[in-house]
Amino acid sequence: MASPAPAVYVLDPRGPPGCGVYCVLIMRLLEQLTLPDDLATLQPGKLRQLAAEIRGEIISTISRVGGHLGPSLGVVELTIALHAELSSPKDKIVWDVGHQSYAHKLLTGRLSSFDTIRRFGGLSGFPRRAESEHDIFGTGHSSTSVSAGVGLAEAARRASPAARGHVVAVIGDGALTGGMAYEALNQAGHLQTPLVVVLNDNAMSIKKNVGAISGYLSRLRTDPALFRLRRDFERRVQRFPGIGERVYAMGEQLKEGVKAALVPGMLFEELGFTYIGVVDGHDIEALRAHLRRALAIEGPVLLHVKTVKGKGYRPAEKAPDRFHGTSPFAVESGEVLPSGGAAGLSYTEAFGRALVELAGRDERVVGITAAMAAGTGLDLLEQAYPDRFFDVGIAEGHAVGFAAGLAAAGKRPVVALYSTFLQRAYDQLIHDVCLQDLPVVFALDRAGLVGEDGPTHHGSFDLSFLRVVPGLTVFVPKDEAELQGMLATALMMDGPVAIRYPRGKGEGVPLPEPITPLKGPWLEVLREGRDVLLLGTGTGVGLAREAAHLLAEQNLTATVVNVRRVRPLDEEALLRLVSQHAGLITIEENSVVGGWGRACSRSWRGPGCRARQRWSDSPTPS
Repeated sequence: MASPAPAVYVLDPRGPPGCGVYCVLIMRLLEQLTLPDDLATLQPGKLRQLAAEIRGEIISTISRVGGHLGPSLGVVELTIALHAELSSPKDKIVWDVGHQSYAHKLLTGRLSSFDTIRRFGGLSGFPRRAESEHDIFGTGHSSTSVSAGVGLAEAARRASPAARGHVVAVIGDGALTGGMAYEALNQAGHLQTPLVVVLNDNAMSIKKNVGAISGYLSRLRTDPALFRLRRDFERRVQRFPGIGERVYAMGEQLKEGVKAALVPGMLFEELGFTYIGVVDGHDIEALRAHLRRALAIEGPVLLHVKTVKGKGYRPAEKAPDRFHGTSPFAVESGEVLPSGGAAGLSYTEAFGRALVELAGRDERVVGITAAMAAGTGLDLLEQAYPDRFFDVGIAEGHAVGFAAGLAAAGKRPVVALYSTFLQRAYDQLIHDVCLQDLPVVFALDRAGLVGEDGPTHHGSFDLSFLRVVPGLTVFVPKDEAELQGMLATALMMDGPVAIRYPRGKGEGVPLPEPITPLKGPWLEVLREGRDVLLLGTGTGVGLAREAAHLLAEQNLTATVVNVRRVRPLDEEALLRLVSQHAGLITIEENSVVGGWGRACSRSWRGPGCRARQRWSDSPTPS
């Protein structure tokens, strides 16, 4: 361990205002230690002090810049225990989702830059391989850690002995609702992969967990007698008469049969894992002892750890969903600080209100979310029509397949997801919904760039991958009023529809009362000009208007068009507009490759060439 640093004399900003005196500040352990290497030799008291310092740093920083507070506060002791027992990066820690990795970042050399987290050019809010050698696997989406861990562990098993290290995958009980996690558990058990899976069980996703798995874990978590039963039983069963080597097989069958009836964790045991738990996730000494036990076992191990989301900050413990991801807040009260941004209704709330109104008119309408009820606005439907609201857990593929089944039975399902998470259900979108031409509505929130959460959460590919799907109609509203009208239109259509809209506040326009279907025009001319055609879709419409004003200063006039429906194209109206202008500019918040603008730019030949024009919905139109 590094020797303690001497006291440093600085002007203490925490002293009385205007005191003007220099005070002695003792450096924190967090600043004195060589981390994570020194953790293995620290005494328990020092480790607890370090945990308190890490919590203070996370709370202080996130109160200023915003971020995922609750998840990271809940795993401080677990993170310390992992780094104390492992030698990172030779030993590899994979964080599922990664929104709980702030303590990990502080313990691996990023204290000095921690206040840049989730800012442009700063630290990522998630593990990122390019950021640190300790970030073994980049994450941001759920339920991937066990799959990555199996791959890392199997690769290590085939490496030279000197290069091998332990592999630990940390997955929350919320992420355990995702099917990919079970696919990986199934393979790890089959291969007997030397992998430790730490189940960080806090009974939460963003909100309270749902589903049968949640109930199963709750029974394990809330009945400590079950753990004692398992421990005592395994000791006693070894003394059963006849369970010697000569009748080993019969004895093992008897033991496993009785365990299945009486002992917790058998779901994981039957998958080939050794189950250890339930361990107090805020007791560093207990965590270290059980980690050592898990790491010593050959084959896959599941270590079940009970934690409290938001641990150590009372407002976050009382409202863990509110502090899952938070904007800046006052530390003393937990109250969110004014953002200074635009007032008014968000796109999310406009969608949620519209869905409730439209569901009131049509009893066939149902809503489906993948553990994102509040984030998508479906919490409003849950409150108004709870029997027509479904939360399937973090399982987007199942959400879309489930919606297809409902639609085949005559319902009008609305699947509300963040745009980036629809990528996880692309097969079901094509195969289960669109090829059968089923009337499923996809409400895609957070389309385009979303800011602080970074690349894993940007919805910048949806127009590219949606444009190529046969039979799918794609709407893009320029404001919250159009969003509501498009939702009404989509619910009247007999085929699949996607509506993609951005994060944050709307334009502040008046909302329709009552909400009525939008019937076109699908290319809405907002301003007429002679020289340049500006085709904007979604957030691109506002940029097109700004560009038209700038062009006017250069004595050029522009036609501004709101492209409300990007698939199918209104070919006749588009050709007419193109033929009237010398230049064409398309504006969209999406990847250039495969985007709607690419189709236009590859198709346009300029005025006077109308006979040669052919517009197509294919990604490479002729």
